[in-house]
Amino acid sequence: MHILITGAAGFIGSALAWRLLERGERVTGLDNLNDYYDVRLKEARLARTRRQGFDFIKGDITDREAMARLFAAQRFDAVVHLAAQAGVRHSIEQPLAYIEANITGFAHVLEGCRHSRVGHLVYASSSSVYGSNGRLPFSEHDNVDHPVSLYAATKKANELMAHCYAHLYRLPCTGLRFFTVYGPWGRPDMALFKFARGILAGEALPVFNHGKMARDFTYVDDIVEGVIRVVDRPAAPDPKWSAQDPDSASSSAPWRIYNIGNHRRVELMHYIRTLEACLGKKAVLDMQPMQAGDVAASEADTAELQAATGFKPATPVEVGIRRFVDWYREYYK
Repeated sequence: MHILITGAAGFIGSALAWRLLERGERVTGLDNLNDYYDVRLKEARLARTRRQGFDFIKGDITDREAMARLFAAQRFDAVVHLAAQAGVRHSIEQPLAYIEANITGFAHVLEGCRHSRVGHLVYASSSSVYGSNGRLPFSEHDNVDHPVSLYAATKKANELMAHCYAHLYRLPCTGLRFFTVYGPWGRPDMALFKFARGILAGEALPVFNHGKMARDFTYVDDIVEGVIRVVDRPAAPDPKWSAQDPDSASSSAPWRIYNIGNHRRVELMHYIRTLEACLGKKAVLDMQPMQAGDVAASEADTAELQAATGFKPATPVEVGIRRFVDWYREYYK
């Protein structure tokens, strides 16, 4: 297949490109290489991905004309849309950046897929869409109408936009709600990266909600495996879907939503203690109250993903954090 990956220099995008190239696919990667975090890390990810079968295009999904030219010039069997303005906390300070990248940019991807008749659009949603929902584990069948950050709201909007294109133009669309991804080559703005850097530097780590947090930490290789399994199975209309009793995870259109998480709630303090053990150094903790836009706990119900693809993420944090630390020490010497 010829697959377009947007956000190909990103954490998940580069790992996905690597795996798809390994199995012999042709991959075109798109990324604007912005400076939201260290561009050198993005370039290093690209450097390890460059090989036969991989083409890289520096471009921005918010550039309407450039996106139209890309889809007019090339034919893609599938598109995996991972490019976005990420980060819950950053969305509180810079909300308009999220509207531009996550709403306008996604519209350009949808239009490109529509006009070039792409066989399957797979796009990144987020566990943050569950917002104020307090029932765990989070299920795709739960209501997600109460986001607590603009980032989450843009991801919910992506799901709704994709449904419209699936319904109106019969474009197969699958949304994947990722749960707290971590691992080698990760993002410096995420907790594990910040904690490792802080512990090694002897700096105090800000720990929100006084440490009373839990997350469904999902190892990047499990995320990538889930994405590939889904790419191979284009969304189809659900024959059991009923307009009288609508299911929020499927549709009469070729549109589906899946969680990709580890189906395990891990206490934040256990996560930190595991990192301490791998680094061989204790952390200095700065206990702080809950941050705006955050939630106390997350956990994925992955039954739908397993039923559809036969895959269930299972890498424990003890294994995933050790792999991250090994990479971190090697990369940063």
